[in-house]
Amino acid sequence: MEVPRHWRLRKQRYALVGEVCPHCQAKIFPPRDVCPECNGEAKTPYVFSGKGEVYSFTRMSTVPAGFEAQAPYTVALVKLDEGPIVTAQLTDLGDEDVKIGMPVEMVTRRLRSDGDERGILVYGYKFRPVVGSPR
Repeated sequence: MEVPRHWRLRKQRYALVGEVCPHCQAKIFPPRDVCPECNGEAKTPYVFSGKGEVYSFTRMSTVPAGFEAQAPYTVALVKLDEGPIVTAQLTDLGDEDVKIGMPVEMVTRRLRSDGDERGILVYGYKFRPVVGSPR
C-alpha cells in the first residue's frame, strides 16, 4: 500500500474516527458519504469511544503475506458501544481465553512493516481486554 493511502486513513486507524448521520443519528464506521441506514448524506465526523465487546472471534494460524511474524493471532468482530461492528486483531491476551461478550478497548499498535527493513511501518487499531471491567 502506498504512503498517501496510509496518510488518508490515519484518523480512522489511529483514533476510530467515523461519521454520524445528521438525519437519523446512526454512527458509521468506517466513514462513508451515504448513511447505510437512511441513505442520507453523512459527512459529520464522529470519534468513537474505542470501547466495545467481542461479538465473534477466530484464531488465525494460516495468515496473509506480511503477517507471518505475528502468527498465530486472534481476530475478532468487535461491537463498539456506539453500535458498529469492526474487525480487528486482539492483543495483550496473555493466557486469558477470549470469550464472546468480553469487554475490550482500542489501542494503537504496529500492524506490519510494508517492504524490507527500510520500509514503512504501518500502525493501526487493535483491541485488548479491559482489565477489571464491571461488564
